[in-house]
Amino acid sequence: MERPAKKRRYDDTLLVVVIILAGIGLILLYSTSAYNGETKFHDSFYYLKKQGFATLLGIAGMFIVARIDYHRWVPLANLGYLAAIALSVAVILVGDEYNGSKRWLSLGPLSFQPSEFAKVAVILFLACLITKNVKKMDKFRTLIKVMLPVLPIVGLVGASNLSTAIIILGIAVVLVFVASPKYAQFIWMGAAAAAFLTVFLALESYRLERLAIWRNPEQYEKGYQTLQGLYAIGSGGLFGRGLGQSVQKLGFLPEAQNDMIFSIICEELGLVGASIIILLFLILIWRFFVIATRAKDLLGAMIASGAMAHMMIQVILNIAVVTNTIPNTGITLPFISYGGTSVVFLLLEMGLVLSVSNLVE
Repeated sequence: MERPAKKRRYDDTLLVVVIILAGIGLILLYSTSAYNGETKFHDSFYYLKKQGFATLLGIAGMFIVARIDYHRWVPLANLGYLAAIALSVAVILVGDEYNGSKRWLSLGPLSFQPSEFAKVAVILFLACLITKNVKKMDKFRTLIKVMLPVLPIVGLVGASNLSTAIIILGIAVVLVFVASPKYAQFIWMGAAAAAFLTVFLALESYRLERLAIWRNPEQYEKGYQTLQGLYAIGSGGLFGRGLGQSVQKLGFLPEAQNDMIFSIICEELGLVGASIIILLFLILIWRFFVIATRAKDLLGAMIASGAMAHMMIQVILNIAVVTNTIPNTGITLPFISYGGTSVVFLLLEMGLVLSVSNLVE
């Protein structure tokens, strides 16, 4: 008698929330970017069409990756790590500069942001490295051994994209923290990170200038974007002006569809709408946690924990920047801010986590 075919089952809540966020992201992006698209490209759908194509591509990739056993990616982890370093070097040497930031590589008519690939590559690489060294994670030298390979990527990415470098370093710290049975040694790591950050900020005057702008944005010309974002948040009130009714996106808030999109969400949908978006991200992070705790092995737990750290750090930092809680570092809001490379690799990362969540009945 033949055994019934094995049926694949994924974390339905995670999948539904990802699809909802991707769909809401497209709606909010169009609302935020229509004016800029019409003004710059004579097409109010310009940004939506590009983001929509990237989202569909990412969703297709997500389902493909979700069907692949995540253990099959282990042999490619080192290659992905080396590719991330090579692409980061290429950005420094031959990268394209937009709006004063050198973060992109051009591949014919397409532009590609290697730092987004680096986030996923680091999660997979560290998950494999920690799994190999799990029995020695109580030793400080093992923590150093695990963290050292991340520093070249952090340094290379940080040369042109400090915000992404902070996220990558944060992902690494969280993964090591989760895998380590001893927590006291993280005091030394925290002290070393604080010293490194102090030196890193002091190397470039513009980084120190950002601190001054953060403290008194009204006294600096570069504080204009921050102030306009705060005006948008304050004018939204409890229920907002209504979807599509933002005033600040009409040229007052530069490039509103990018890092500062959360301020337009607050203006149009108010505190209630912004809270719903935050709630969706909290559900997403909660599902990552559940998947990590129920994973079949350590590798799966590390992959889910890496995705959880990535989402948690990026969402918190973006909202903190928009509300001027921390200095402006140019961090996008996952699934919602404009960026084709970002949404594609985010969705591929979600596919990897769905693969971990896969249960066989």
